[in-house]
Amino acid sequence: MAAEKRECMIIGASPIRGGGAFKEFDLESYYIICADAGFETAQKQGVKPDLVVGDFDSAKTKPPADVKCMTLPVEKDVTDTMFAAMKGLSKGYRDFVLLGCLGGPRFDHTLANLEVLRFLRDHGARGYLADERTKVFLISDEKLTVTGMKGATVSVFPYGCMNCNVSYTGLQYPLSREDLTAGGLVMGVSNCITADKAVVRVHRGTALVAVYTG
Repeated sequence: MAAEKRECMIIGASPIRGGGAFKEFDLESYYIICADAGFETAQKQGVKPDLVVGDFDSAKTKPPADVKCMTLPVEKDVTDTMFAAMKGLSKGYRDFVLLGCLGGPRFDHTLANLEVLRFLRDHGARGYLADERTKVFLISDEKLTVTGMKGATVSVFPYGCMNCNVSYTGLQYPLSREDLTAGGLVMGVSNCITADKAVVRVHRGTALVAVYTG
């Protein structure tokens, strides 16, 4: 991989309103893969991808000939976004950000993109989903440190397990090695960052952490 391309950015087909989601990233340091209609988002934001992949069932038009493109079959076992993640891994990238992969008209696509995060984690990589106001992380036996987001809302859920054991610091409602249980009455919804640095640590299991700045 090129020396300056330290991380991988995947742009999906879910709508991104405005260009705020891109402003925090130094795009020159990312290998950028567009998944299907994510290429249209990249065009609107003036972002030049390194690669476009997809079956183009959700795209209005295919990318022009001067854009590196891999056309995938419509009938396949993985989504275009998952294929993009697999390509990024094959190129040696281990840090990913997925834009245009939250919300949109189909809830099942958002769920599928959570599975992309799990796939990345299971293959020794880290990734998160992001849009203008939300970041979603999947963490296991590690800690997530959030800085400079005082006032943001944080919600934590067990993911792919019946419960996860967590600790929080820098949040309005701290926890110390407490269990969050799937379908249980102790829910980690709508906590608030009250310090310049907040930490969510997972001691056991896997947790889905959503940080909302709206």
